[in-house]
Amino acid sequence: MRRAHDLERSVGIEYYVSETDGTGGRLRDRPADFRVKERERFATEASDADPGDYPWLVVRATLRGMDTNDFAREFANRVGISRERVTWAGTKDKDAVTTQLFSVRDLDPDEVPTLSKAEIEVVGRSGRGLQFGDLLGNEFEIVVRDASRPDGAGAVTTELEEFGGGTPAVPNYFGQQRFGSYRPVTHEVGLAVVRGDWEGAVMAYLGNPSEYEPEGSQEARRFVEETRDWEAALDRFPRRLRYERTMLHSLVETGGRAPEDFRTALETFPENVQRLFVNAAQSYAFNRMLSERLERGLPFHEPVAGDVACFADTDAPDAFVLPDVDREQRVSADRVDVVGRHCRRNRAFVTAPLVGTETELADGEQGEIEREVLAELDLVPEDFDLPGAFGSPETRRAILLPFDPTIEHEPLTLSFTLPTGSYATVVLREFLKTGPLDL
Repeated sequence: MRRAHDLERSVGIEYYVSETDGTGGRLRDRPADFRVKERERFATEASDADPGDYPWLVVRATLRGMDTNDFAREFANRVGISRERVTWAGTKDKDAVTTQLFSVRDLDPDEVPTLSKAEIEVVGRSGRGLQFGDLLGNEFEIVVRDASRPDGAGAVTTELEEFGGGTPAVPNYFGQQRFGSYRPVTHEVGLAVVRGDWEGAVMAYLGNPSEYEPEGSQEARRFVEETRDWEAALDRFPRRLRYERTMLHSLVETGGRAPEDFRTALETFPENVQRLFVNAAQSYAFNRMLSERLERGLPFHEPVAGDVACFADTDAPDAFVLPDVDREQRVSADRVDVVGRHCRRNRAFVTAPLVGTETELADGEQGEIEREVLAELDLVPEDFDLPGAFGSPETRRAILLPFDPTIEHEPLTLSFTLPTGSYATVVLREFLKTGPLDL
């Protein structure tokens, strides 16, 4: 199998599944080259509905050069409310044109602000706020600039059809942005949290200089690693590294010596980011499990004995098949053929765990993989019993990501739709065969 880029391997993505050299090129030359639009799945009432019964205002925002967290923070600041009163269903990147829903607690339609990088329209009201996963998926339209082999897209598609058992598909990896594109450390922070090492978690974020970031940032990280001088480090960390500076202010105030001081510093992050750290640790273990399954030559589009499968979501539209991870089926040896037929008809999906306290690992060879990965990471499911916002429930995730691409040329443009929680970059990496920083 073709080995992945070093940065990808640092987050558990070890291989490509296609051998074709791919198209080359780069993405995000300009925000309009990367368009993302949510496939919405959230019921609303009219905007003039009784706010006593429907206290959440729902808006649809198209963002240009602004990520989801930045929009929520600027929106909240402009209105004069806590950012925690702004929620959404999925996080989008900065270097794109993205369209998604947001919900805002206790806000009237005429209070919606005007923001320079966002077009905002009022959709209606709801009795609850948006939560992660409150969408079907995302539609992508992506331009590849300076592709050296644009005709290679067809050959890649053919290989991905073979991998997917007749439908183009890739392993359902968590993409590089889950861990940090230039400095992939969020999973290292999360792994330290899960192990109860609060100081290690803080230093994983403050330290860990990356060759892909500016030299001034690298020097500041090296300084804090060597000295643990929080106050002096504040003079060295660039102001653009606001999360790091906020943690350093906390460490100056508390002294930065006891475990609770380091936990307090981590809790300066917004709650959704605190959850992200542990989610990234779960995601890293998941990626490692998929890479090992690939290396062993086990199929992704159909089960082997010992797998845990889930069935399709019966509430999803017929044209948009989604896995329902709450409807599990353990695949015993005498059920492999039956569940395999369901998988080929898009009625079932092979899964792997996002490990939590109550995770029941698979049996057979897949179970061996899961136990080996956790042992290598020095983790057991019980370690995920964590305080506050760091807690993250266990679940399962389909290991195969099917998609149906439309390919246009001059310039090379790929359009496809993916289910919620999946990453366009894990599709695009197979086509471009470039490093993750070009994605």
